[in-house]
Amino acid sequence: MIRIVNLGYYKNFKVSIKERIETLREYLKKNREYIGEVIFGYKTKEGKQFDIYLLIAIVISVIGVILSSNEQIKNSYGILLTLIEWIFTILFTIEYALRIFTAKNKRRYIFSFMGIVDLLSIVPTYLFFFYPPIHVLVDIRVIRLIRIFRIYGLTRYMRGANTMQIALRSSRPKITVFLLFLSITVTVIGTLMYIIEGQSNGFEDIPKSIYWTIVTITTVGYGDVVPLTAAGRFLAALLMILGYAIIALPTGIVSAEITKEVEQQKSNLKNKEILDKLDELQKKFDELKNESKDSS
Repeated sequence: MIRIVNLGYYKNFKVSIKERIETLREYLKKNREYIGEVIFGYKTKEGKQFDIYLLIAIVISVIGVILSSNEQIKNSYGILLTLIEWIFTILFTIEYALRIFTAKNKRRYIFSFMGIVDLLSIVPTYLFFFYPPIHVLVDIRVIRLIRIFRIYGLTRYMRGANTMQIALRSSRPKITVFLLFLSITVTVIGTLMYIIEGQSNGFEDIPKSIYWTIVTITTVGYGDVVPLTAAGRFLAALLMILGYAIIALPTGIVSAEITKEVEQQKSNLKNKEILDKLDELQKKFDELKNESKDSS
């Protein structure tokens, strides 16, 4: 008798779950546009509130991951931090699924920059079971804070970022040549330092000598290995002076491209204003022409 009752309860429970799933599915279909506006939009009150709560959740989850990397904190609050992380991961997973469901162009969202970031922000937690160290990569979700620009109407800063992006793209050929020249330089000087100083002075092999060259040319200088011969010191001095020029060169290239892009945007804006004025004059001319026809 007890077994029959339990089986009946199980069947009712199973039917109840199916009904709830079906109800949820119907609700999502009916309110798809509204949910999409809340998730993707930011002009409505609900959309702004959703984004603000989302940003708060992202910040808390990132802080949790940072704290869990400390061994002492992990030993004391490890279970709590793990629980919080899983709660946020599940919430972000639901949010990601809803974004795909409500997106007008699903493929475009999935393969967009923010779509890939949204996916990468939840994947590491699930991969934790296969490779535990990958868990810390959930910090990538901090990139999602970019949405703060649109929430608080800071789109002008995004336009500035677009200008920077265009300038960097225009500078790419010059920067590629610069990096190629730099690679050749550090390889040649690293090899020379290996020959001049030798293993007895800390330059044990060419890769380590190239590493020393990179550290010196970028003016970092850890001081773990230093040249002891006169020729080695002379070459190191030239390398340090060259380091300042190397820092200034790419900055100058990008700055020139940014100035060029800003001037281009100003020119385009002026051209647009001129065209708008011409359109207005054309409309007034057409109006006067029609009036003259009517009067005649």
